[in-house]
Amino acid sequence: MTFRTLDGVDVSGKRVLLRADLNVPVRDGKISDLTRIERLSPTIKELSGKGAKVIVCSHFDRPKGKRVPEMSLAPMAVALGQVLGRKVAFADDCIGPPARQAVAAMANGDVLVLENTRYHAAEEKNDTSFAAELAALADIFVNDAFSAAHRAHASTEGVAHCLPSFAGRLMQAELEALHLALGNPTRPVAAIVGGAKVSTKLELLGNLVGKVDMLVIGGAMANTFLSAQGLNVGKSLQEADMHATALDILAKAKAANCDIVLPTDAVVATEFKPNPPTQTVAVSAVPSDTMILDVGPASVAALLARLPSIRTLVWNGPLGAFETPPFDAATVALAKAVAVATQAGTLRSVAGGGDTVSALRQAGVIDQMTYVSSAGGAFLEWLEGKTLPGVAALDA
Repeated sequence: MTFRTLDGVDVSGKRVLLRADLNVPVRDGKISDLTRIERLSPTIKELSGKGAKVIVCSHFDRPKGKRVPEMSLAPMAVALGQVLGRKVAFADDCIGPPARQAVAAMANGDVLVLENTRYHAAEEKNDTSFAAELAALADIFVNDAFSAAHRAHASTEGVAHCLPSFAGRLMQAELEALHLALGNPTRPVAAIVGGAKVSTKLELLGNLVGKVDMLVIGGAMANTFLSAQGLNVGKSLQEADMHATALDILAKAKAANCDIVLPTDAVVATEFKPNPPTQTVAVSAVPSDTMILDVGPASVAALLARLPSIRTLVWNGPLGAFETPPFDAATVALAKAVAVATQAGTLRSVAGGGDTVSALRQAGVIDQMTYVSSAGGAFLEWLEGKTLPGVAALDA
């Protein structure tokens, strides 16, 4: 894995177009989570501190090529200023006179946020003329938005072919962490994959069986594997049309010497609601009127017993319906054990995906993992073994 970093790059007095991910969660008109902005700040502080004129561009939501006031990046510019502890300017467009005039007014060290790139349909089409207009604003391009790197858009991929291009510090940290997780890992390597459907993570499972020594399958997708093997899973969520695929994955794992770990017991209930009456049963004895909503304690104990032998862990997806108590028990127990092993220096743990990040935060261990990716789709596509256009454009 080779990509160009900011090490040794002279940015003093240079206009630096920084592709960020300011696509932050907003509720009732207010930003509800500043994580992505906070993670971006070290790159901006470094560039600004070295005398660069930092021009930040990003998308937000899906305005589909039109100006939608509720999807403006103006509030994100204010939030960025608060995180940086300094004034951040805002341009009412990302190209054209508003952008050019705002850039021309910048002094060395200044920070400017451009308006939503997706206000222009040409952005998602990776239009070369639009990429050239963005590039004309700057001398150097820095991509610090790994979470958008799986999209071949003008501001993530196209502009990288118009300017000297480098990975920002957040992009660099993400790529280095992922490389150590699957590219060149310390073995044995385990992966935990949860979620609702095998169909949405088919490519992920297919890629992982050839790369890891142990693959733990949880969430509702485990039900599909259990049902495919002839077990009754009652009213549990599962994909009957994916049974043959599940059996094929099991066969491929066996051929690759990858140990697939499925639950041996489960927590079941007749209703999916907070704190209903539950039973813990063997997966071979699930009552027909119940549904599996979490991995059982014996399965968790077996995972914890194997954890000391694992050196690298990749985690994508919770083990159960963690948003609804008490079905977060297995995920939380495993998360805490992974955090202890990580802090003890015996395990390198890399996690990502929206539900996974939420589960780790709920368990109170999000800061105790080796690396937690804030990327969603890009993290998943990287795990699937796909080439990410925004990363490939930075290839050294």
